[in-house]
Amino acid sequence: MAELDAVVVGAGPNGLSAAVEIARNGGSVLVLEAADTVGGGCRTQELTLAGFKHDVCSAIHPMAAASPFFNSLPLADHGLEWILPPIQIGHPMDDGPAVLVHKSLNHTAQDLGSDERAYHKLFDPLVRNADEIARGFLTPLLRFPKNPIAMARFGLRALPSAQKYLAANFAGDRAKAMLAGNAAHALQPLDRPLTMGFALIYNVLAHSVGWPYPRGGSQSLVDALASYLESLGGRIETGSPVKTFADIPSANAVLFDLSPRQIVEIAGDELPARYRRKLEDFKYGPAVFKIDWALSEPIPWKGEGASQAGCLHLGGTLEEIAESERRSAAGEHPDRPWVILAQQSLFDDTRAPSGKHTAWSYCHVPNGSTVDMTEVVENQVERFAPGFRDTILARATKTAVDLEAYNANYVGGDIASGRANIGQILGRPVMSPSPHKTPNKKIYICSQSSAPGPGVHGMCGYFAAQAALRRLH
Repeated sequence: MAELDAVVVGAGPNGLSAAVEIARNGGSVLVLEAADTVGGGCRTQELTLAGFKHDVCSAIHPMAAASPFFNSLPLADHGLEWILPPIQIGHPMDDGPAVLVHKSLNHTAQDLGSDERAYHKLFDPLVRNADEIARGFLTPLLRFPKNPIAMARFGLRALPSAQKYLAANFAGDRAKAMLAGNAAHALQPLDRPLTMGFALIYNVLAHSVGWPYPRGGSQSLVDALASYLESLGGRIETGSPVKTFADIPSANAVLFDLSPRQIVEIAGDELPARYRRKLEDFKYGPAVFKIDWALSEPIPWKGEGASQAGCLHLGGTLEEIAESERRSAAGEHPDRPWVILAQQSLFDDTRAPSGKHTAWSYCHVPNGSTVDMTEVVENQVERFAPGFRDTILARATKTAVDLEAYNANYVGGDIASGRANIGQILGRPVMSPSPHKTPNKKIYICSQSSAPGPGVHGMCGYFAAQAALRRLH
């Protein structure tokens, strides 16, 4: 008889979520983590100078705020506190004030001039059904949705390419640029199908739950999950790398919070050859180059309102952003990249010493890139915030290859742990209504390489745990 109901390999948000779901259903569970701390893509460290706390990977968490699973847990009782900035998203422009996405849909639309009516027409019905859309978006897409009408309305608008849809339905540069900035989260060229879906879901979340982040850093989220798991009797062993299946204690179920590539290496002949080939065929997408800064003062944005945003997209117009994303997907390094930047210390005084600040950013680069993009990223920030370089006290950078060395789930520096094309959105990591199961009834996949896909929401872990519990029971 196995000593444990389940062993989870990897203590990222999804691995911990899977363990929590098993434990709160009465199962005995052990989490094995190779690193010295839990976290995966949610760690916070002093990367630059003492006292400056930087999020190593993920930073802003609209999907966590919308997650049905996280919202079912008493994480506040375990130290998690969300901070919601005054402005959810800022998109600076070369001329005129920044485009600002407020939590209020009306205030956002009023800022778009001639596109005010078009914005209402697109988002009013979606935001009215935000809860159903978020729940459907965070469910494996091959399952029949609980609210098919709301999801059909969303899906019809999500299917086109962002480039084509925005050009056809909006007249001004401001609305098109702001929505293109959200679409770029797809890590795909904006002329690809379904990229409009990313523009839609991120704005729907902005107008419903907002774009919050945890006080003290993203580490606070995983620390709360770990604390709750231990209160349920679950165990976590850090500093416990798993290199072969023999390293895993006897259990009735093993859940991997790892990329398909790692699972094949560890599981080996525990999985049939045909299924292993499917995992080996799983495709990875463009990567990121990341910079964290310690700053002497807030970033001097020239666009009015940008200093009130927790998160900003830098990239100019729709056409510029589309060209940047096309080039990074084609294996080139853009000279004016789309850049995402977070300035959490403006609203969280735990992030930096008194009077000082932090900033977090990345841009997209080809998978496996070793190129240092510091100069071009800082050029983009300086473009919209003249004098930015004068505020820099220290910086820490990670190339795409560095990111994979830090977290092997980020194959080639792909922070989404798998390309978000049509095939790998519908079938992630394989085409199946139960994609977390494998042919081996003991083995499950719970990482963001499984459905519903990338983002800090814990739903991949939740669905994998549900699949394992059905077999266990």
